[in-house]
Amino acid sequence: MGITVVAKLKVQAGSEEQFTTAAAKMIEYVKANEPGTLQYILHRADGDASTFMFYEVYTDKDAMKAHSGSPAMMELFGAIGGLLDGAPEIAKYDEIAGKK
Repeated sequence: MGITVVAKLKVQAGSEEQFTTAAAKMIEYVKANEPGTLQYILHRADGDASTFMFYEVYTDKDAMKAHSGSPAMMELFGAIGGLLDGAPEIAKYDEIAGKK
């Protein structure tokens, strides 16, 4: 069963567009290069334009590790590091059951 990661990121007010531009680049990388990443979806909080959430689903630990250690991930954090308002909140979940 898959592994789900939920990453919540708060950016400094006024940095939302820069953040979404960098995130879009990462999303394109994931689509083209990470077959083990089943879902990689960026969300924005309802009522808070500076809070974002990535919902990520990986086939297994190896796919998650490949994503986390990719050059594109290092580039993303280089691009957004100065835009963040605090550390990202990252939680990992193991899939139990559901509808796909």
